[in-house]
Amino acid sequence: MAANDRGATRRRRQLWAGVLALVGLVLLIIGVTVADGVAAWVEVLVAILLLVTSYVVQHLVRRDTVYRRDEQR
Repeated sequence: MAANDRGATRRRRQLWAGVLALVGLVLLIIGVTVADGVAAWVEVLVAILLLVTSYVVQHLVRRDTVYRRDEQR
């Protein structure tokens, strides 16, 4: 039962990382192409923050998967 919960948690975290990355990329594209002035810089900074957060979440999920004990696999 615990392994199934871990799998569901891992998939949920990967989904959130993907959503964060997608939103970050959309904001980055809008900030670079459409927005102007201060709004563009704010959108680009928020996009970078979302992309870095997505990377950190993905890294934590991968680390949990790779480095967990063998009897828990």
